[in-house]
Amino acid sequence: MHSLTRSHAIPAALPGLLLAAAIAAAATAVARLPGLQASGLSALTLAIVLGLVAGNVLPGAALATAAAGLDVARQRLLRAGIVLYGLRLTFQDIGHVGLAGVAVDAAVLCSTFALACLLGTRVFGLPRATALLIGAGSSICGAAAVMATAPVVRGRSEDVAVAVATVIGFGSVAMILYPAACHLLALPPQAYGLWAGSTIHEVAQVVAAGHAVSDAAADTAVIAKMVRVMMLAPFLVALSAWFARATPAATRAPIAIPWFALGFVALAGVRSLDVLPERAVALANTAGVALLAVAMAALGLATRLSAMKAAGLQPLALGATLFAWLVLGGGAINLAAGALAAG
Repeated sequence: MHSLTRSHAIPAALPGLLLAAAIAAAATAVARLPGLQASGLSALTLAIVLGLVAGNVLPGAALATAAAGLDVARQRLLRAGIVLYGLRLTFQDIGHVGLAGVAVDAAVLCSTFALACLLGTRVFGLPRATALLIGAGSSICGAAAVMATAPVVRGRSEDVAVAVATVIGFGSVAMILYPAACHLLALPPQAYGLWAGSTIHEVAQVVAAGHAVSDAAADTAVIAKMVRVMMLAPFLVALSAWFARATPAATRAPIAIPWFALGFVALAGVRSLDVLPERAVALANTAGVALLAVAMAALGLATRLSAMKAAGLQPLALGATLFAWLVLGGGAINLAAGALAAG
C-alpha cells in the first residue's frame, strides 16, 4: 500500500516540480548575464523573484495542479540542497580566520538573532516565525538561512517570502555601502574583509562587496562568511531544542533534530579530508545550487503578494534595525576583537 501511494505521489508532483525547475533554469541563465554577475544578484535571489511574479499571474487552476510538486520542492529539495551546500567549505577555513575571526562571527550571529527575538514580537508586533526568520537571514547567510530555518520554526510561505525579501534588500544596500565606508575610513583589506564577511547577509553579496575593494579583501571576506555559514547547523539544532523546551510539558514533542543540518556538517567534514575529486565537488556544488534554486522558485510560486502586503512595514522596520546593528554593532565587535588581538 505504501509503495502504491508513492507511485501516485510521483505523477502528482511532476507538474509543480517541472514548473519550479523551469523558473529556476531561467533564473540561472539570467544570473549569468555579465551585468547581473557584477551586481551580486544570485540565481537563488532571481529564482524567488521570478517565482513570485509567476505565482501571482498564473491561473489559479494551474497553481492548484502544481501544488503537490511545489511542496516537494520547498521541503525535500531544499533539505538536499542545504546538505550539498556543506561541500562549499572545510574545517580548515576556520584556521584562516583564526579564533578571533570565529569569535567575531559567533558574537555577530548571537547578538543579531537575540535582537530579532527581542524586538520582532515585542516592539514591531510581528508573528514569532517572521521575526525568527528575519533574524536567521540577517545573522547567518541570508535567503539560504531563512529557507533552512523555516521548517524548524514552522514558517508559512508568506513568512519566508517576507523574510527573504527583507534580507535581500538590505544585503543589496550593504554591497554599495561597505566599499564606500572602506575607502572613507581607509580600512586595511583584512580588517575590511572580516567586517564584511561577518556582517553582510548573502554569500554573493559578500563576494561583490569584497571584490569592490580588492582581491585580498574578497578572500578574507569570503572565508569569514563561510565560517559564519558553517554555524548554520549548530544554530538549527539549538533552535530546535529551544522550540521543544518552550512548549508546555504536557504537549511537548521530542526535539525535532534537523538532520539535513547535520548532513551539512558531515559533508563539510568530508570536504575537509580532501578525498573527493575536484570534479565531483564541482558537480555536487552545481547540483546543490540547482536544488536550492528550484526550492526558491517553488517558494515564490506559492507566495501571494496580498499576504506580503498584509504584513505591513513592520518586517522592513525590523530588517532595518538589524541592518543598522550589523553595520555599527558588528563593526564595534570587529574593532574590539582587533584591539584584543593586537594587545
